[in-house]
Amino acid sequence: MAKKSTPSISLSHFWGVVVFSLCFFVPKSVLGEKKELRFRKNGEFKILQVADMHFADGKTTSCLNVFPNQMPSCSDLNTTAFVERMIQAEKPDFIVFTGDNIFGFDATDAAKSLSAAFQPAIASNIPWAAILGNHDQESTLSREGVMKHIAGLKNTLSQVNPAEVHIIDGFGNYNLEIGGVKGSRFENKSALNLYFLDSGDYSTVPAIPGYGWIKPSQQLWFQRTSAKLRRAYTRQPEAQKGPAPGLVYFHIPLPEFASFDSSNFTGVRQEGISSASVNSGFFTTMVEAGDVKAVFTGHDHLNDFCGELTGIQLCYAGGFGYHAYGKAGWSRRARVVLASLEKTEQGSWGAVKSIKTWKRLDDEHLTTVDGQVLWSKSHADVSYLSNNVHKNLEMRAVLVCSLLLYAAKNHA
Repeated sequence: MAKKSTPSISLSHFWGVVVFSLCFFVPKSVLGEKKELRFRKNGEFKILQVADMHFADGKTTSCLNVFPNQMPSCSDLNTTAFVERMIQAEKPDFIVFTGDNIFGFDATDAAKSLSAAFQPAIASNIPWAAILGNHDQESTLSREGVMKHIAGLKNTLSQVNPAEVHIIDGFGNYNLEIGGVKGSRFENKSALNLYFLDSGDYSTVPAIPGYGWIKPSQQLWFQRTSAKLRRAYTRQPEAQKGPAPGLVYFHIPLPEFASFDSSNFTGVRQEGISSASVNSGFFTTMVEAGDVKAVFTGHDHLNDFCGELTGIQLCYAGGFGYHAYGKAGWSRRARVVLASLEKTEQGSWGAVKSIKTWKRLDDEHLTTVDGQVLWSKSHADVSYLSNNVHKNLEMRAVLVCSLLLYAAKNHA
């Protein structure tokens, strides 16, 4: 029997194997694996919302609408310091930047301004996400370019658009799932769902003036995503009767934000509602989906209220950035949201029990104001039972009327 020859490996083949190994078998820690979002061991998940930083060129960019004695030392760095203070004070699990992250007209280099604006979040090692406003694309990058740059930064969970959707309007439409407590029976379920949408910049329809709006393609994506998440949440294990609560983030407020007055909201309204001049119907879409409990926007810096409409809280964050228009003497501010889980009969952590919010002012003490409950499961359960009771009464009334009509007809 002839002796088998050992195949020789060429130098080029050897280096090919090495390169392949390096490219495709790099440890996850080196690749910077995306962090999973999950409720803490104490059953809480805290979100910091930063709206309208309007960052430009750093220390050379002056502040707007501050007292004259503040002007000489006030710049974009005050905005950076405020983000850092909020992170240190609240220790959030997640940070959301809701558009107008930079003020494009005054930003010499969009990429540098974006990186500087988000630096406190990047340095904190806390997961964060961002969406676009109407000013982010007014520098050296397009809206797509801005979102691609954001999605490439460290620790961000931002996405340019959903991978499974080939045609969708805008950039920065995506969703994130917040898992239950590790080791609990909800570990593999999304207990809280976050939706992010691009509300556009300005209308591209000549006959319609003003700001942009959330388009039908985005609403279709939202509907399908919401339905998919509902199906997963109501399946075993730990099948739930209804959907997990959802929170929605975008920049430009909906026309429905104008539905409130001082008697039925918490916070202040000091300027008009700068929504699109057309109603896209997205509010109705959210109501029909049935999972959305609150919407969070920016855009109108002097409004910071929350008001409930048809079961959904519509909330402003209030102006954050110092290069954004504001009001001298009215502190820049940020919104915090805290979701808390309920304890099960077995002593483990279960579904979301409540969603609360408050705001922090950029004053000496980071004063907390306007604490409120946005949603609670107990209230929702009561409403659900009440609706069912009403429906049952209505059905019985219809049945009684039908029987009476039938009897009257036969008697005649």
